[in-house]
Amino acid sequence: MVIAIDGYSSCGKSTLAKQLAKRLGFVFVDTGAMYRAVTLYFLVHKVNITSIADIQSALDEIYIHFENINGENTTFLNDENVEAKIRSIDVSQFVSEVSAISTVRTKMVDLQRKMANQTGLVMDGRDIGTVVFPDADVKFFITADPQIRADRRYREATSKGQNVSLQEIMENLKHRDHIDTQRADSPLRQADDAILIDNSHLTIDQQFEWALTIIQKNQRSL
Repeated sequence: MVIAIDGYSSCGKSTLAKQLAKRLGFVFVDTGAMYRAVTLYFLVHKVNITSIADIQSALDEIYIHFENINGENTTFLNDENVEAKIRSIDVSQFVSEVSAISTVRTKMVDLQRKMANQTGLVMDGRDIGTVVFPDADVKFFITADPQIRADRRYREATSKGQNVSLQEIMENLKHRDHIDTQRADSPLRQADDAILIDNSHLTIDQQFEWALTIIQKNQRSL
């Protein structure tokens, strides 16, 4: 069974995906973390993103995998734990540009599909239900009011000691939304058969219980 979760930045897609994977005993794949890991590599190695040759050469040197550490899904880039580094504001400001590069998306989609050789999979991102797994058993599209999304991201960032302002967060979200929805390759959009969840005024638990109920109904019909 494949569960696809798409939606805007800072809507809690990964939180929901982790909850569902844990309850159902499925594998969780954080595709956003994969693109963030690529972005981190490009920043560290000063990859010229206007050069297809340079991008391809860099991608050939990138290996991404996930490990469960103390109950948390942790991202590894070339065997280095980069979970903290990929959540930095520097990566956040650049990840949408990197994600819009077709060469990058082609490699990431190929890796994501290979990860589906499991008994069950929960994957979140921007194009999971539309491109990566168009035949997913259940699809969700998550959204929320932009101000609420910015407040959530600000609280998360400051709790981790990051020195950012709410205005910086808001501008970053607007910037990412624009690129994510307007890019030529696999833009963010709600799949025709995706279930919309606006969690502006839902708690994390309310969203989880709602989504779980829908999945369990779908399981019974398979």
